[in-house]
Amino acid sequence: MRMKIWTSALILSLLITACGREPPPAQLPAAPDLRTAAIERREVDLYYSADALVEAVRQSTVAAQISGRIVDIRFDVGDYVKQGQVLLRIDERAASQAVAASEAQVREARATLRNARADYERARQLFAQKFISQAALDKAETEYKSAQARVAALLAGAGQAQTERSFTTIVAPYSGVVSARHVELGEMASPGKALMTGFDPSTLRVVATVPQAQVAPIQATGKARVEIPSVKQWIDVEQLTIVPSADPRTHTTRIRLQLPPDGAGVYPGVFARAHFLVGKASRLLVPREAVIQRSEVTGVYVMDENGRPRLRQIRLGTAADERAVEVLSGLRPGERVALEPVKAGMAAGTGAAR
Repeated sequence: MRMKIWTSALILSLLITACGREPPPAQLPAAPDLRTAAIERREVDLYYSADALVEAVRQSTVAAQISGRIVDIRFDVGDYVKQGQVLLRIDERAASQAVAASEAQVREARATLRNARADYERARQLFAQKFISQAALDKAETEYKSAQARVAALLAGAGQAQTERSFTTIVAPYSGVVSARHVELGEMASPGKALMTGFDPSTLRVVATVPQAQVAPIQATGKARVEIPSVKQWIDVEQLTIVPSADPRTHTTRIRLQLPPDGAGVYPGVFARAHFLVGKASRLLVPREAVIQRSEVTGVYVMDENGRPRLRQIRLGTAADERAVEVLSGLRPGERVALEPVKAGMAAGTGAAR
Protein backbone atom coordinates (compact mmCIF):
# COMPACT_ATOMS: atom_id res chain seq x y z
CA MET A 1 0.00 0.00 0.00
CA ARG A 2 2.81 2.37 0.91
CA MET A 3 4.58 1.49 -2.36
CA LYS A 4 1.53 2.52 -4.44
CA ILE A 5 1.20 5.83 -2.57
CA TRP A 6 4.91 6.57 -3.10
CA THR A 7 4.69 5.78 -6.84
CA SER A 8 1.64 8.04 -7.31
CA ALA A 9 3.36 10.87 -5.47
CA LEU A 10 6.45 10.53 -7.69
CA ILE A 11 4.35 10.68 -10.89
CA LEU A 12 2.45 13.73 -9.60
CA SER A 13 5.73 15.47 -8.75
CA LEU A 14 7.12 14.87 -12.23
CA LEU A 15 3.94 16.21 -13.89
CA ILE A 16 4.05 19.37 -11.78
CA THR A 17 7.71 19.92 -12.69
CA ALA A 18 7.02 19.42 -16.41
CA CYS A 19 4.12 21.85 -16.37
CA GLY A 20 6.31 24.53 -14.86
CA ARG A 21 8.94 24.38 -17.62
CA GLU A 22 8.79 26.64 -20.75
CA PRO A 23 8.44 24.86 -24.15
CA PRO A 24 11.58 24.78 -26.34
CA PRO A 25 11.75 27.56 -28.97
CA ALA A 26 10.43 26.70 -32.46
CA GLN A 27 13.09 26.06 -35.05
CA LEU A 28 12.87 28.38 -38.11
CA PRO A 29 13.10 26.59 -41.43
CA ALA A 30 16.39 26.91 -43.18
CA ALA A 31 16.76 29.73 -45.68
CA PRO A 32 16.29 28.51 -49.26
CA ASP A 33 19.22 28.23 -51.62
CA LEU A 34 18.35 30.81 -54.30
CA ARG A 35 20.30 32.71 -56.88
CA THR A 36 20.16 36.41 -56.07
CA ALA A 37 21.39 39.69 -57.47
CA ALA A 38 21.94 43.10 -55.92
CA ILE A 39 19.94 46.14 -56.94
CA GLU A 40 22.35 48.74 -58.27
CA ARG A 41 22.36 52.14 -59.83
CA ARG A 42 24.46 52.57 -62.92
CA GLU A 43 24.80 54.73 -65.99
CA VAL A 44 22.75 53.40 -68.85
CA ASP A 45 21.85 54.45 -72.34
CA LEU A 46 18.62 56.38 -72.65
CA TYR A 47 16.33 55.19 -75.40
CA TYR A 48 13.20 56.58 -76.95
CA SER A 49 10.90 53.66 -77.79
CA ALA A 50 8.33 53.60 -80.56
CA ASP A 51 6.04 50.93 -81.95
CA ALA A 52 7.02 49.74 -85.41
CA LEU A 53 6.31 47.18 -88.10
CA VAL A 54 8.57 44.96 -90.15
CA GLU A 55 8.33 45.45 -93.89
CA ALA A 56 10.17 44.07 -96.92
CA VAL A 57 12.36 46.32 -99.00
CA ARG A 58 11.74 44.06 -102.00
CA GLN A 59 8.18 42.78 -102.17
CA SER A 60 6.26 42.40 -105.38
CA THR A 61 3.23 40.77 -106.94
CA VAL A 62 3.69 39.08 -110.30
CA ALA A 63 0.72 39.42 -112.66
CA ALA A 64 -0.38 37.86 -115.93
CA GLN A 65 0.45 39.68 -119.18
CA ILE A 66 -1.69 37.50 -121.49
CA SER A 67 -4.96 35.63 -121.27
CA GLY A 68 -5.08 31.90 -120.81
CA ARG A 69 -5.89 29.04 -118.47
CA ILE A 70 -3.44 28.25 -115.66
CA VAL A 71 -2.14 24.73 -116.27
CA ASP A 72 0.76 24.41 -113.82
CA ILE A 73 1.55 25.84 -110.37
CA ARG A 74 5.00 25.00 -109.02
CA PHE A 75 5.10 26.79 -105.61
CA ASP A 76 2.80 27.67 -102.74
CA VAL A 77 2.76 30.00 -99.74
CA GLY A 78 5.88 29.66 -97.61
CA ASP A 79 8.04 28.09 -100.30
CA TYR A 80 11.47 29.54 -101.01
CA VAL A 81 12.05 30.32 -104.68
CA LYS A 82 15.33 31.06 -106.40
CA GLN A 83 15.64 33.78 -109.00
CA GLY A 84 14.61 32.54 -112.46
CA GLN A 85 12.69 29.50 -111.25
CA VAL A 86 9.29 28.87 -112.86
CA LEU A 87 6.40 29.88 -110.57
CA LEU A 88 3.51 28.81 -112.80
CA ARG A 89 2.56 28.31 -116.45
CA ILE A 90 -0.34 29.54 -118.57
CA ASP A 91 -1.71 27.48 -121.48
CA GLU A 92 0.52 28.46 -124.40
CA ARG A 93 -1.35 26.80 -127.29
CA ALA A 94 -2.94 30.01 -128.54
CA ALA A 95 0.36 31.88 -128.22
CA SER A 96 2.21 29.09 -130.05
CA GLN A 97 -0.29 29.23 -132.91
CA ALA A 98 0.21 32.97 -133.16
CA VAL A 99 3.97 32.41 -133.35
CA ALA A 100 3.55 29.80 -136.06
CA ALA A 101 1.30 32.13 -138.08
CA SER A 102 3.72 35.02 -137.81
CA GLU A 103 6.66 32.83 -138.86
CA ALA A 104 4.71 31.64 -141.90
CA GLN A 105 4.00 35.24 -142.89
CA VAL A 106 7.70 36.03 -142.57
CA ARG A 107 8.61 33.15 -144.88
CA GLU A 108 6.03 34.34 -147.42
CA ALA A 109 7.33 37.90 -147.25
CA ARG A 110 10.91 36.76 -147.73
CA ALA A 111 9.93 34.81 -150.86
CA THR A 112 8.20 37.91 -152.18
CA LEU A 113 11.31 39.92 -151.35
CA ARG A 114 13.52 37.55 -153.33
CA ASN A 115 11.26 37.92 -156.38
CA ALA A 116 11.17 41.70 -156.01
CA ARG A 117 14.95 41.81 -155.76
CA ALA A 118 15.31 39.70 -158.91
CA ASP A 119 12.78 41.87 -160.78
CA TYR A 120 14.61 44.99 -159.72
CA GLU A 121 17.98 43.63 -160.87
CA ARG A 122 16.52 42.68 -164.27
CA ALA A 123 14.89 46.08 -164.59
CA ARG A 124 18.21 47.78 -163.96
CA GLN A 125 19.89 45.73 -166.68
CA LEU A 126 17.07 46.39 -169.15
CA PHE A 127 17.11 50.10 -168.37
CA ALA A 128 20.89 50.18 -168.99
CA GLN A 129 20.21 48.64 -172.42
CA LYS A 130 17.42 51.18 -173.08
CA PHE A 131 14.75 48.47 -173.30
CA ILE A 132 12.48 49.92 -170.52
CA SER A 133 11.61 53.39 -169.37
CA GLN A 134 12.61 55.17 -166.17
CA ALA A 135 9.08 54.73 -164.85
CA ALA A 136 9.33 50.94 -165.15
CA LEU A 137 12.63 50.97 -163.28
CA ASP A 138 11.17 53.16 -160.55
CA LYS A 139 8.21 50.80 -160.17
CA ALA A 140 10.48 47.78 -159.79
CA GLU A 141 12.58 49.63 -157.23
CA THR A 142 9.47 50.64 -155.27
CA GLU A 143 8.16 47.07 -155.19
CA TYR A 144 11.55 45.85 -153.97
CA LYS A 145 11.70 48.39 -151.12
CA SER A 146 8.07 47.64 -150.22
CA ALA A 147 8.92 43.96 -149.96
CA GLN A 148 11.88 44.82 -147.71
CA ALA A 149 9.66 46.89 -145.41
CA ARG A 150 7.05 44.11 -145.24
CA VAL A 151 9.67 41.58 -144.20
CA ALA A 152 10.93 43.94 -141.48
CA ALA A 153 7.37 44.50 -140.20
CA LEU A 154 6.56 40.80 -140.15
CA LEU A 155 9.84 40.04 -138.36
CA ALA A 156 8.86 42.53 -135.69
CA GLY A 157 5.44 40.90 -135.43
CA ALA A 158 7.04 37.49 -135.12
CA GLY A 159 9.29 38.78 -132.36
CA GLN A 160 6.26 40.19 -130.55
CA ALA A 161 4.49 36.86 -130.84
CA GLN A 162 7.55 35.10 -129.44
CA THR A 163 7.63 37.56 -126.55
CA GLU A 164 3.95 37.04 -125.81
CA ARG A 165 4.47 33.28 -125.79
CA SER A 166 7.23 33.74 -123.20
CA PHE A 167 4.63 35.44 -120.97
CA THR A 168 2.98 32.05 -120.50
CA THR A 169 5.86 31.06 -118.24
CA ILE A 170 5.98 33.13 -115.03
CA VAL A 171 9.42 33.15 -113.37
CA ALA A 172 10.66 34.60 -110.08
CA PRO A 173 12.20 38.07 -110.54
CA TYR A 174 14.48 37.51 -107.53
CA SER A 175 15.09 34.91 -104.83
CA GLY A 176 12.57 35.06 -102.02
CA VAL A 177 9.62 33.52 -100.18
CA VAL A 178 6.09 33.21 -101.55
CA SER A 179 3.78 35.11 -99.20
CA ALA A 180 0.50 34.79 -101.13
CA ARG A 181 -0.95 32.76 -104.00
CA HIS A 182 -3.88 34.48 -105.69
CA VAL A 183 -4.96 31.83 -108.22
CA GLU A 184 -5.84 28.16 -108.38
CA LEU A 185 -5.06 25.52 -110.99
CA GLY A 186 -7.49 25.77 -113.91
CA GLU A 187 -8.46 29.40 -113.40
CA MET A 188 -8.37 31.88 -116.27
CA ALA A 189 -5.62 34.47 -116.22
CA SER A 190 -6.04 37.86 -117.83
CA PRO A 191 -3.66 40.78 -118.31
CA GLY A 192 -3.08 42.49 -114.99
CA LYS A 193 -4.49 39.70 -112.81
CA ALA A 194 -2.36 39.06 -109.70
CA LEU A 195 -0.85 35.59 -109.57
CA MET A 196 1.66 35.39 -106.69
CA THR A 197 3.19 37.73 -104.12
CA GLY A 198 6.65 37.25 -102.65
CA PHE A 199 9.34 39.07 -100.73
CA ASP A 200 13.08 38.88 -100.25
CA PRO A 201 13.77 37.86 -96.60
CA SER A 202 17.33 39.15 -96.78
CA THR A 203 16.18 42.76 -97.24
CA LEU A 204 13.86 43.45 -94.31
CA ARG A 205 13.54 46.70 -92.40
CA VAL A 206 11.58 48.13 -89.50
CA VAL A 207 9.58 51.31 -89.96
CA ALA A 208 8.74 53.44 -86.93
CA THR A 209 6.97 56.77 -86.55
CA VAL A 210 8.40 59.26 -84.03
CA PRO A 211 7.48 62.82 -82.98
CA GLN A 212 9.42 65.57 -84.70
CA ALA A 213 10.91 66.64 -81.35
CA GLN A 214 12.75 63.30 -81.12
CA VAL A 215 14.26 63.44 -84.61
CA ALA A 216 17.21 65.69 -83.65
CA PRO A 217 18.56 63.54 -80.74
CA ILE A 218 18.01 60.36 -82.78
CA GLN A 219 19.89 61.83 -85.69
CA ALA A 220 22.70 63.00 -83.39
CA THR A 221 23.46 59.48 -82.10
CA GLY A 222 22.44 57.48 -85.16
CA LYS A 223 22.10 54.31 -83.06
CA ALA A 224 19.10 52.14 -82.36
CA ARG A 225 18.03 48.65 -81.39
CA VAL A 226 15.01 46.69 -82.55
CA GLU A 227 12.99 44.41 -80.28
CA ILE A 228 10.88 41.64 -81.81
CA PRO A 229 8.58 40.55 -78.94
CA SER A 230 7.12 37.57 -80.81
CA VAL A 231 10.50 35.82 -80.99
CA LYS A 232 12.04 37.53 -77.92
CA GLN A 233 14.87 38.86 -80.02
CA TRP A 234 16.92 42.07 -79.85
CA ILE A 235 18.72 43.25 -82.98
CA ASP A 236 21.41 45.91 -83.27
CA VAL A 237 20.68 48.16 -86.21
CA GLU A 238 23.57 49.06 -88.50
CA GLN A 239 21.76 51.44 -90.85
CA LEU A 240 19.17 54.05 -89.88
CA THR A 241 17.40 56.30 -92.40
CA ILE A 242 15.25 59.27 -91.45
CA VAL A 243 12.67 59.94 -94.15
CA PRO A 244 13.04 63.64 -95.11
CA SER A 245 9.33 64.40 -94.79
CA ALA A 246 6.80 64.79 -92.00
CA ASP A 247 3.09 64.17 -91.60
CA PRO A 248 1.45 67.62 -91.29
CA ARG A 249 -1.50 66.20 -89.34
CA THR A 250 0.33 64.16 -86.69
CA HIS A 251 3.67 66.06 -86.80
CA THR A 252 5.57 62.79 -86.94
CA THR A 253 8.43 61.48 -89.05
CA ARG A 254 9.05 57.97 -90.34
CA ILE A 255 12.38 56.26 -89.63
CA ARG A 256 13.60 53.12 -91.38
CA LEU A 257 15.90 50.68 -89.62
CA GLN A 258 17.66 48.12 -91.79
CA LEU A 259 17.68 44.58 -90.35
CA PRO A 260 20.48 42.06 -90.88
CA PRO A 261 19.75 39.30 -93.42
CA ASP A 262 19.71 36.46 -90.85
CA GLY A 263 16.60 37.40 -88.85
CA ALA A 264 14.97 34.08 -88.00
CA GLY A 265 11.21 34.25 -87.45
CA VAL A 266 10.96 37.81 -88.79
CA TYR A 267 8.76 38.56 -91.80
CA PRO A 268 6.73 41.50 -93.13
CA GLY A 269 3.91 42.66 -90.88
CA VAL A 270 5.48 41.47 -87.61
CA PHE A 271 5.09 43.89 -84.70
CA ALA A 272 8.33 45.38 -83.40
CA ARG A 273 9.61 48.10 -81.10
CA ALA A 274 12.33 50.50 -82.14
CA HIS A 275 14.55 51.79 -79.32
CA PHE A 276 16.47 54.89 -80.40
CA LEU A 277 19.53 55.98 -78.40
CA VAL A 278 19.05 59.61 -77.27
CA GLY A 279 21.56 60.00 -74.39
CA LYS A 280 22.87 58.59 -71.08
CA ALA A 281 21.68 58.80 -67.43
CA SER A 282 21.98 57.05 -64.04
CA ARG A 283 19.15 54.61 -63.32
CA LEU A 284 18.23 52.01 -60.68
CA LEU A 285 18.05 48.62 -62.39
CA VAL A 286 16.60 45.22 -61.60
CA PRO A 287 17.25 42.01 -63.57
CA ARG A 288 14.37 41.07 -65.85
CA GLU A 289 14.37 37.44 -64.69
CA ALA A 290 13.63 38.59 -61.12
CA VAL A 291 10.39 40.37 -62.08
CA ILE A 292 7.08 38.52 -61.82
CA GLN A 293 3.59 39.52 -62.88
CA ARG A 294 0.57 38.60 -60.80
CA SER A 295 -2.59 39.83 -62.43
CA GLU A 296 -2.01 43.60 -62.60
CA VAL A 297 0.66 43.62 -59.88
CA THR A 298 4.35 43.70 -60.74
CA GLY A 299 6.74 42.56 -58.04
CA VAL A 300 10.00 40.88 -57.01
CA TYR A 301 11.05 38.65 -54.14
CA VAL A 302 13.38 40.63 -51.87
CA MET A 303 15.65 38.75 -49.46
CA ASP A 304 15.09 39.85 -45.81
CA GLU A 305 17.65 39.98 -42.99
CA ASN A 306 17.16 36.24 -42.36
CA GLY A 307 17.85 35.40 -46.00
CA ARG A 308 14.24 34.54 -46.74
CA PRO A 309 12.32 35.89 -49.80
CA ARG A 310 9.50 38.37 -49.31
CA LEU A 311 7.25 39.50 -52.15
CA ARG A 312 7.28 43.25 -52.76
CA GLN A 313 5.37 45.30 -55.30
CA ILE A 314 7.44 47.57 -57.56
CA ARG A 315 6.87 50.02 -60.37
CA LEU A 316 8.94 49.67 -63.52
CA GLY A 317 10.13 52.27 -65.99
CA THR A 318 11.59 51.91 -69.45
CA ALA A 319 13.61 48.93 -70.58
CA ALA A 320 17.36 49.35 -70.18
CA ASP A 321 18.27 46.30 -72.27
CA GLU A 322 17.26 42.64 -72.69
CA ARG A 323 18.72 41.78 -69.24
CA ALA A 324 17.63 44.66 -66.98
CA VAL A 325 14.78 47.12 -66.56
CA GLU A 326 14.51 50.41 -64.72
CA VAL A 327 12.86 50.51 -61.26
CA LEU A 328 10.91 53.67 -60.42
CA SER A 329 9.78 52.71 -56.91
CA GLY A 330 9.73 49.79 -54.46
CA LEU A 331 13.44 48.98 -54.24
CA ARG A 332 16.60 50.56 -52.83
CA PRO A 333 20.21 50.20 -53.95
CA GLY A 334 21.97 47.28 -52.26
CA GLU A 335 18.88 45.14 -51.69
CA ARG A 336 19.06 41.64 -53.08
CA VAL A 337 16.32 40.05 -55.15
CA ALA A 338 15.74 36.41 -56.05
CA LEU A 339 16.47 35.50 -59.64
CA GLU A 340 14.23 32.43 -59.38
CA PRO A 341 10.82 33.85 -58.44
CA VAL A 342 9.03 30.52 -58.75
CA LYS A 343 11.31 28.80 -56.22
CA ALA A 344 11.24 31.95 -54.08
CA GLY A 345 7.45 31.93 -54.03
CA MET A 346 7.40 28.28 -52.97
CA ALA A 347 9.90 29.00 -50.23
CA ALA A 348 7.82 31.96 -49.03
CA GLY A 349 4.77 29.71 -48.92
CA THR A 350 2.74 31.83 -51.29
CA GLY A 351 3.52 30.32 -54.72
CA ALA A 352 4.69 32.32 -57.70
CA ALA A 353 3.87 32.63 -61.31
CA ARG A 354 5.47 34.54 -64.03
